[in-house]
Amino acid sequence: MPVVTAQTHKGDWDDLRFVLAVAQAGSLAGAARALGVNHTTVLRRLGAYEARIGARLFERLPSGYVPTAVGESMIDELVAIDAAIHDVERRAAGQDRRISGTVRLSTTDTLMASILPDSLARVREMHPGILLEITTANTFAVLTRREADIVVRPTPTPPESLVGRRIARLGYAVYAAPSYIAGRALDAPLNDHAWLGPDASLRDTVAARWLRANLREVEPVTQADSYVALRNLAAAGLGVALLPCYLGDMSHGLIRLPRAATLDLGSAIWLLTHEDLRRVARIDAVMTGLTATLTAKRARFEGGS
Repeated sequence: MPVVTAQTHKGDWDDLRFVLAVAQAGSLAGAARALGVNHTTVLRRLGAYEARIGARLFERLPSGYVPTAVGESMIDELVAIDAAIHDVERRAAGQDRRISGTVRLSTTDTLMASILPDSLARVREMHPGILLEITTANTFAVLTRREADIVVRPTPTPPESLVGRRIARLGYAVYAAPSYIAGRALDAPLNDHAWLGPDASLRDTVAARWLRANLREVEPVTQADSYVALRNLAAAGLGVALLPCYLGDMSHGLIRLPRAATLDLGSAIWLLTHEDLRRVARIDAVMTGLTATLTAKRARFEGGS
């Protein structure tokens, strides 16, 4: 006995779409419009299916296509199946419209150490049914591998595969602790300072590129693989660090060096997701909430008061 599988009936299920469309439209042309094909395709598929099952499903009359007795019986079943399929789809969509479930968010340690927790708390207040899972891996890879649903991070150029919005441009400034500044001239040239620098793992960041371009002769006294670590080192008085203003301004024990006005290094804060996830209700809810709360903090991102 032959084994019957879903693959066995794949062609039949596809042909049945044409049968139902002809029955509902009453003509080849109407069925073709509903299916997005030309009428000769409908004619060919219908004829081939009738030949395969050995039964005539429609009478071809001047007024249109009228189901035969066999056709009527089959079409009644197809209508019920079509209704059941649409009901399943509606229920699935309804489940996804509920503002609940898990949303995985990828961001950076600098944002989590400064401005983002308050925004996430506000989102949780608005949508208590959403479970937020946060990762601070400093890479877009987690999003392109679909290990996260939403990303909030600074970048000059977000990946083209993601959609979302630019929240604000980013301001940068040079920061130091009062203990470091004591006894030093605040208006001293930047290359006269003891610099804390990003290590090789951060060489492609906009801050690292600016330092290489503008302080070529300066050797850092200490390097670190995160800007949160550089912030902490600066707060301990080891030297000066170039930091995003949203991190430096919100860090106790750090002040800006007057010589270093707010710098625009061409980066911005982006809120992004996958194209195929943007209409999922829980993800849309988090995106909407974060857009509102982060946009309200634009001045902090840009280095304003």
